[in-house]
Amino acid sequence: MIRSMTGFARRERQGPWGTLTCELRSVNHRYLELSLRLPDDLRGLENDARQLLSGGLRRGKVDAGVYLRGAPAGTTSLELNRALVEQIVAGAAAVSVAAGGAVGSLNPLEVLRWPGVIRDVERDVAPVAEAATTLLKETVADLNEARAREGARIREMLAQRCEALRDLVATVRARLPEVAARIRSRVLERVGQLGTTVDSERLEQEIALLAYKMDVEEELDRLGSHVAETLQVLDSQEPAGRRLDFLMQEFNREANTLSSKSQDTETTRAAVDMKVLIEQMREQVQNVE
Repeated sequence: MIRSMTGFARRERQGPWGTLTCELRSVNHRYLELSLRLPDDLRGLENDARQLLSGGLRRGKVDAGVYLRGAPAGTTSLELNRALVEQIVAGAAAVSVAAGGAVGSLNPLEVLRWPGVIRDVERDVAPVAEAATTLLKETVADLNEARAREGARIREMLAQRCEALRDLVATVRARLPEVAARIRSRVLERVGQLGTTVDSERLEQEIALLAYKMDVEEELDRLGSHVAETLQVLDSQEPAGRRLDFLMQEFNREANTLSSKSQDTETTRAAVDMKVLIEQMREQVQNVE
């Protein structure tokens, strides 16, 4: 299955701990590069989250974020540090006695403002951590579905270009006898213009040598083989990006050789059309996982 490395997925989940949001964005990259952001309460999930992402995604630059917004109203509770309050009250009483009762009564609001008197009740992060892990798994699955849909479009485009390349190869191959005959006719015509007698056997050898140097049968065979291999890779169940990238290089090499050997206008034009198709394929292959 062909998958694109470009995609986006977002999911939300609500609970007594608040609202969890997971967002995943990915673009093409040579390897898998992860950027992960987690809430402070979920820092302990970082290793597991990275393993989950690397297990579900093979390649791409992935920007992953898990966000936790405040709990619903009424779920947050505060705790009074009674031991500290008693110490403050006792300390204030001792100061009042030492000052001969000159110190006024202690204001309760002043006590509450004292650092550490009021503290948040320590929250159990296990439920939200479990929910975040499940949400991340679901979002990774959504991202892979999005990348698969984009990959299907890329596969269709690549398959169409492969068929166009196959047609061009067939067109050039069909012209080979005519091109060979034209080369022979051109050589004989030029020899005739010299007005001299030449050894016919030696002339045939030179014509054969010239035809061999300009023969593009091998390049056409390789191009056809690369088309067949590309179509096979497109239907493979393994990640195909790197192999397709290699095949694009091979396509380009054979098309360049075909163009350099060509002594025929139509063949040269076909080689140029091949290069255009190969470049279009190469651009799309850069996004394949």
